[in-house]
Amino acid sequence: MKITHPVWAVLITCVATFTQILVGAGPVMLLLDSDDALYRPLGMIGITLASLGLVYVIRRLGRQTWQGVGLTMSWRAVPHLLLGVVAGGAAVAASGALAVTVGLATWVPQARPDLSLLPLSIAFALLSQAFPEELLWRGHLYDTLSARMSPRAVLIVVSVGFGVLHIFSQSAADTPVERLIYPLQAIALGFACAAARWRTGAVWMAVGVHTGLHTGHMLFPAQPVDFGVHIVILTCMFTVTGLLIMARRRPTSTGAERGQTLPSPSHGG
Repeated sequence: MKITHPVWAVLITCVATFTQILVGAGPVMLLLDSDDALYRPLGMIGITLASLGLVYVIRRLGRQTWQGVGLTMSWRAVPHLLLGVVAGGAAVAASGALAVTVGLATWVPQARPDLSLLPLSIAFALLSQAFPEELLWRGHLYDTLSARMSPRAVLIVVSVGFGVLHIFSQSAADTPVERLIYPLQAIALGFACAAARWRTGAVWMAVGVHTGLHTGHMLFPAQPVDFGVHIVILTCMFTVTGLLIMARRRPTSTGAERGQTLPSPSHGG
């Protein structure tokens, strides 16, 4: 078995997505009560560390360099992260506004977190979900697939695979149709994040887009009247966000795309 083969790479990434939660947050859940002040901070830090460790081990076993993950340390990292947060948050805000305008949702201002707790809530979303998941999917897997597949195919696989995994996620879906529709928003989110990785050559903007999803839901909480239609609207918004991110071809290739020809924006996945 060669773990860098696309099929095995996707399966390993799926398993690692669940493993990082069990390894990172498991000890905290066993040793601390949920109302302990250290419960959430230690849990989110544990998941991030577990993700870093898993990706390191997987890439060592596959004889892959760490550079390909796209976790570049440069002055562009923070601007890319913030730009991604704005893009992801804007997609959520726009979808919520549209749903409310056409009567498919209502604003729930009281659901917004206390402003004093907002930084912690964003940090929790960043370190427990956005960073670990993007490191695996748009970092490690994106790079691994790029060695054997076309850029367009990579965009599709890292988006669809990520979305299908969310069939097992908890959501407000209460009918079989809604449960089937729910992963669509994750596929669209995955596409927007993959577009950010393609556009910048690094993983930071993808982490930002993912964080922006959660930040948008915190700042613009909407209660869907029709959950399925609301999900379709959110899916469309993130798809448009991904296409806008790919609207201009990035000038150089780095990390996973080194030596490969990138698709023109008009033919992007």
